[in-house]
Amino acid sequence: MSAKKTDATLHWLLTIIVIVAVSLILIVFASTNIEKLSLQQRIANKNQALTTTAIVFLGLAVALNAYYAAKRNQVMQRNAIMAEKTLAIGIENTKLTQDRLIAERFIGSIAQLGHEKVETRIGAIYALERIAQDFPQEHWTIMEILTAFVRENAPVQPERKPQKPEDIMAIDFGKNRDRVRRQQSVDYSLSWESFKVRTDIQAALTVIGRRNFQQDRENQKLDLRNTDIRRVDLAGGKLQRVDLRGSDLCGADLREVDLSEADLDGAKLIGSILYEANLFKASLRGVNLNRANLNLANLYGVNLRSANLCGASLRSANLQAANLYKANLQQATLKAANLSGAKLFLANLQGAKLGKTNLSSAGLTAANLEGANLNGANLQGANLNAAKLQQTDIYFANLSEASLTEADLHNANLMGANLSLATLDEADLSWANLMGANLSGAHLCDVKLTGAILTGAKNLESEQIVMALGDWTTRLPDYIEAPASWLQSV
Repeated sequence: MSAKKTDATLHWLLTIIVIVAVSLILIVFASTNIEKLSLQQRIANKNQALTTTAIVFLGLAVALNAYYAAKRNQVMQRNAIMAEKTLAIGIENTKLTQDRLIAERFIGSIAQLGHEKVETRIGAIYALERIAQDFPQEHWTIMEILTAFVRENAPVQPERKPQKPEDIMAIDFGKNRDRVRRQQSVDYSLSWESFKVRTDIQAALTVIGRRNFQQDRENQKLDLRNTDIRRVDLAGGKLQRVDLRGSDLCGADLREVDLSEADLDGAKLIGSILYEANLFKASLRGVNLNRANLNLANLYGVNLRSANLCGASLRSANLQAANLYKANLQQATLKAANLSGAKLFLANLQGAKLGKTNLSSAGLTAANLEGANLNGANLQGANLNAAKLQQTDIYFANLSEASLTEADLHNANLMGANLSLATLDEADLSWANLMGANLSGAHLCDVKLTGAILTGAKNLESEQIVMALGDWTTRLPDYIEAPASWLQSV
């Protein structure tokens, strides 16, 4: 019902009530003046008339109060509607003002990114960071702008061989003089040790590294592919799921950085510091980590297929279930690292330091461990079939239930090693040192024991020796006689 209709109804209602009330009063007072009535009846009628009059006026007061209450309610409703409209208009104006402010700040900051002065560019980068913080809906857009800025201003340069003097002299110095001068001015052989990342590039990457990761778009990655960011400082940065394929991060400070599920395939990280870095389930196929520091790093489940870790330090690193197929770990330090369940098929571990390393159930088929140090390592249940272990130190290592079929252990040091229930069929243990080793239940079928030292070996049975291939140079425990077939070869 509209306000006008409500007012008309109330007016008519009040008019009717007033007419009825006046009529009742007149009738009652008229009845009290009838002369035939006795004095007592007149007094009673008069009291009744006064009571009726009071009730009528009370009803009239209630009706008037209801009327004005309805009027006040209408006014309040109109005010509430107006307030809602005003609030909606205010919100819309605020949003428009906010959008205009964002647009102005966006345009201004982006325009300054191309300024010739580095100070102005850095100011624009930090201005964009503030916009991302103040307006979360623009977070991802700003991060994409900053990654694009890095890609455009720090691309990986193609490696070019320096030109020979005779080649330069052969060029026509007429039309091509300026072009040749520009080419000669670029030092493509600049090593990462003497390289310095641009200040504005460092600022952009710092902002990216300290962003609110929770505001990143789901199932999307920040794109920093093929960027030259050597010696960049991203310590403690949040780089989860970032795409860094083909990037050059040589000498970078990445200690305690979070690179979980990041894509670093083909990246260069020579001499980089990844101390306590989180690389959980990251992809590092073909990555170059030569001489990198990965001590205490979390590399659980990472893909390091064909990666170069030559001379890298991985002390106490977590490499559980990691894929190191054909990886180069020459001279790498893996002391006290956890490589349980890791895949090291055909990996190169020559001269690697694996003392007290956990390699339980690891796959080391055909791996090259020549000259490596495996002292005190846990190789329980590991697969070392056809592995190369020549001149390797494995004393006091745990090789129980390990498979060493056709493994080459020539001149290896297995003193005090635990080889209980190990499978050594057709392995080469010639001139190996097995002094004090535990050979309980070990399978020694067709094992070469020429020149091997088994003095003090524990739990070795004659039945095991009969299946092995030895000769007069093999030194057996005092309680075991050499098989007759061995003595015939003297």
